[in-house]
Amino acid sequence: MAEVVRIENIARYVGQEVTLQGWLYNRTDKGKLQFLQVRDGTGFIQCVVFRKDVPEEVFAAAARLTQESSLVVTGVVRQDPRAPGVPPGYELSVTDLKVVQIADEYPIQPKEHGVDFLLDHRHLWIRSRRQWAVLRVRATVIRAIRDWLDGHGFINMDTPIITPAACEGTTTLFQTDYFGEPAYLSQSGQLYNEANIYAFGRVYCFGPTFRAEKSKTRRHLTEFWMVEPEIAFCDLDGLMEIEEQFVTYIVQTCLRERAQELALLERDTRPLEKVEPPFPRISYDEALDILARIREETEDEELRELLKIEWGDDFGSPHETELTKRFEKPVFVYGYPTRAKAFYMEPWPGRPEVCKSVDLLAPEGYGEIIGGSERISDPDLLVQRLKEWNLPREAFEWYIDLRRYGSVPHSGFGLGVERTVAWICGIDHLREAIPFPRTLKRVYP
Repeated sequence: MAEVVRIENIARYVGQEVTLQGWLYNRTDKGKLQFLQVRDGTGFIQCVVFRKDVPEEVFAAAARLTQESSLVVTGVVRQDPRAPGVPPGYELSVTDLKVVQIADEYPIQPKEHGVDFLLDHRHLWIRSRRQWAVLRVRATVIRAIRDWLDGHGFINMDTPIITPAACEGTTTLFQTDYFGEPAYLSQSGQLYNEANIYAFGRVYCFGPTFRAEKSKTRRHLTEFWMVEPEIAFCDLDGLMEIEEQFVTYIVQTCLRERAQELALLERDTRPLEKVEPPFPRISYDEALDILARIREETEDEELRELLKIEWGDDFGSPHETELTKRFEKPVFVYGYPTRAKAFYMEPWPGRPEVCKSVDLLAPEGYGEIIGGSERISDPDLLVQRLKEWNLPREAFEWYIDLRRYGSVPHSGFGLGVERTVAWICGIDHLREAIPFPRTLKRVYP
């Protein structure tokens, strides 16, 4: 009996008879020849059924296959540079075929479908080559995240998803009833990780986060995945060094291990190849100067209007997009106005209106993929900030405690998985960067 193999390993079996277990992606009938595009979850391969080489019942079984029918196919692996597939250059000369199930008429056909239709059928859409490739890259991004952190002294600490208060002090919270008391789905595990560093030094949490933002932009989801490292005895400069090493490792791992998927997506990888330390660093004030020059130089009235901004405002997507066009690598923007950021950020020495915050903006117009800061380490200043932000002290009493018992300078950041995947894959919308996206008007399937 032929060995059952996976398509991603097909190059090892040239000249050998093997068995594949998978689904029919497409079929072309050429009379005495049937060309079956078969996928198995690890790749796609062309299987050639030649009438004279197989029993009549095998040829007939191949002829009645419908799109997404499940099958077990056996044949000899041939190397042919013309053969389409992932990996390319290999095909299977079929000797036997068994049908597991003939699929009903498949809703997603090789034609243009509207976005709503595709999202209604997301459970089927993920089978397409493009979505398969994006989600394979996502899996590699997640593994690279864990590999780098685990290899650099970080310990994974799981933090609560149900919390009593907001991390950011915003109104974008999903509220739930917790046995008669209000509670919220987590926006971040950061505050809990600030407790964990005093036990472990370097930690990270990794999981879903929730934002009840009524946003319809391509950069927002209501449920997304975020990794949040937190580091004791770390200032803002040290944080930026960690971030650039971390992001470089993620990108280079994807270039090395997912080249075929990126090629299938027609991603121009030359910009990604430039991602290596050091990354350029500019202050918020310098970023405003750059945006002002762009507004002066452009003849595009719409762009000029979009780029209007006052000192103290946070950047929106148009500002980030135009800034990143000026750099070939991810760029750090640091020193944001205190009022534009969260309550827990350390003030800039001599400039209390500025905080020790930093965003990492991806090039090619993809904008912020990381937000981070040095945290306030003084308990009195933290209490003052809670008052200024009108946050209930009783909900943060434990958080203030961290500054009373062995406080140290510390910093941390959060990286959004979907934004990182969208950038690496070169796709337009975050909804393709997660298996089942949750947006303002979508919770099905």
